[in-house]
Amino acid sequence: MQWSAKAREVFSLSSGQLMLVIEEARPEVLWFSGGSTNITTLINHKDNTKKSDKTLQAIQRVGQAVNLAVGRFVKVGEAIANENWDLKEEISIACIEAKQAGETIAALTDVTNMSCPPSDGQITIFTDKTGVIKAARLLLSSVTKVLLLADRVVIKQIITSRNKVLATMERLEKVNSFQQFVQIFSQFGNEMVEFAHLTGDRQNDLKDEKKKAKMAAARAVLEKCTMMLLTASKTCLRHPTCESAHKSKEGVFDRMKVALDKVIEIVTDCEPSGETDVSSISIFTAIKEFKINIETLRENLYFQSKENLSVTLEAILECTEGFTDSAYTSHKQRERILELSARARTELQQLISVWIQAQSKKTKSIAEELELSILKITHSLNELKKELHSTATQLAADLLKHHANHVTLKALKLTGVEGNLEALAEYACKLSEQKEQLIETCRLLRHVSGTEPLEITCVHAEETFQVTGQQIISAAETLTLHPSSKIAKENLDVFCEAWESQISDMSTLLREINDVFEGRRGEKYGYLSLPKPMKNNANLKSLKPDKPDPEEQAKIAKLGLKLGLLTSDADCEIAKWEDQENEIVRYGRNMSSMAYSLYLFTRGEGPLKTSQDLIHQLEAFATEGLKLASSVQAFSKQLKDDDKLMLLLEINKLIPLCHQLQTVTKTPLQSKVFLKVDKCITKARSMMAVLIQLLSLGYKLLHKMQMVWGEKASPA
Repeated sequence: MQWSAKAREVFSLSSGQLMLVIEEARPEVLWFSGGSTNITTLINHKDNTKKSDKTLQAIQRVGQAVNLAVGRFVKVGEAIANENWDLKEEISIACIEAKQAGETIAALTDVTNMSCPPSDGQITIFTDKTGVIKAARLLLSSVTKVLLLADRVVIKQIITSRNKVLATMERLEKVNSFQQFVQIFSQFGNEMVEFAHLTGDRQNDLKDEKKKAKMAAARAVLEKCTMMLLTASKTCLRHPTCESAHKSKEGVFDRMKVALDKVIEIVTDCEPSGETDVSSISIFTAIKEFKINIETLRENLYFQSKENLSVTLEAILECTEGFTDSAYTSHKQRERILELSARARTELQQLISVWIQAQSKKTKSIAEELELSILKITHSLNELKKELHSTATQLAADLLKHHANHVTLKALKLTGVEGNLEALAEYACKLSEQKEQLIETCRLLRHVSGTEPLEITCVHAEETFQVTGQQIISAAETLTLHPSSKIAKENLDVFCEAWESQISDMSTLLREINDVFEGRRGEKYGYLSLPKPMKNNANLKSLKPDKPDPEEQAKIAKLGLKLGLLTSDADCEIAKWEDQENEIVRYGRNMSSMAYSLYLFTRGEGPLKTSQDLIHQLEAFATEGLKLASSVQAFSKQLKDDDKLMLLLEINKLIPLCHQLQTVTKTPLQSKVFLKVDKCITKARSMMAVLIQLLSLGYKLLHKMQMVWGEKASPA
């Protein structure tokens, strides 16, 4: 049994419910770290925790839910233990501890086990506070142990699967008969399917976006090379003395072995000694770091070295030579890049001059001059970024458009069938030129990609064009030498399809790079409505981070924590829907994503830095809620009266909440900004609770319609 994402989800939900149980018992903040969770601090202790009967019953339900979730979690852990004898004892002990802790929490939250309530009608709960804390810690530590041990199991499974694939590949390399090849390749295919499933699950579990991109690239290589290996091997068996056929086959095997090793490096988190990361740092990343270093001068005039800034800028400008030296860069773009580079050098020298004066003179005029110098060089670097981005993306777009019809590939296929060696040389030269142009474009795109995952994708595209281009030429040569060979023709077709596929992937990559540059892309389904830059700086003071007092901060943190848990529940409901692109799911996903940003804000993390950022996000959140209500209302028209009424009742809860939130965000508060934040987060929590009900009910009603109609119904 594999440790699935579902099992991790069970723990995520149980740990979330556990947080609420402890919080209700005593308002403490429990900090969690990813799937492997540890309690790191317990604060804001209050001895007088009085709860009403209604609240007490709710706590009991949560305690029971935690126990049930732990029970499901333990069953998965026990199944893993039974299939992995080397870890069985460790996993079993951790599962027993988790089960005991879950039962203890259920018992401590059981109303029937509590003494009669006092005369004031309030009940004091969790008199055994030490027991609650012990049970919580035991549960979380034991679950963490199971997760870590299960992780070792998954890694072992992937390594074992990789070793089986490699062993079979070695046998495939040595075969000399079709019958033997067919038998071994059938086994190889089954092993590759198993490996693909294991690595696919692992890729989904990875939290590091950089590692996820590396895994995706390695798996893409293996997927495409499997078909290439089939036709290349068959071609070698049919034409054993053909040197170009053997060259194609060896290239496929070598690339697959490198990709298999790369997967193991990722899952074991072990880079081979002496390996450097994908080429040098990108220009965009270097500019970002350089700007951060410059901006620190506002706070500390002695933090940076003047020589270091000069060296860093020269390194950045040296990288731009790849753009200016390119034969494909227009004269106008080249001149503009050189002009902006020269301006950046000049402005850095001016900044350094003012910087030196500021270190000796603490006057207002010098401070203002320093600020102006910082703004000037920052503006120039931003303009340089725009020009580099425009140069790289325009080149890529033109190139993709020019080669959209794959004229050279078609000519190579025709040349091979005709057996025309002279024409082969001509078109092989053209493909080599196209390959070099694509490789150079990928290198330029990497510099302007904006994120590490996209940088990795650019490098993968570059390597694919480099290898596949040469393999196509070798395959075309084989066909030209054996023009009547069906397998040689099939082999060339497969390599050409891989090239065309990579061209298509590059088109997608270009769109993603443009989305990042224009601020439209975050996570896969990310959605964030940050405030637009102000036209003037009249309100700059209001954008400074607010500093609440400790009591306010604790209250907001608690509200945010519950909001974060609701986003987890919403995501679980969203995952149930088969069609992930319909309007209800899309708006629900957007709301969950924005709510998670609100939660991060309450922890002092995430993209929302100020109260003003938060207000803008809340306004967008309310708007998205109204869009969702409209979509659900449209879906309700397809339902029978009883079902329609159920859905409309939930919609009628959401719409007023959206309007109330809009009203609160627009209400000015002269002081106590956190009172406004408090009200807004509370409204957002209520909206998320209704969202979860709408998603759950909508999914059930849609499924019901499909069962009745015998066909797929659409909610939007």
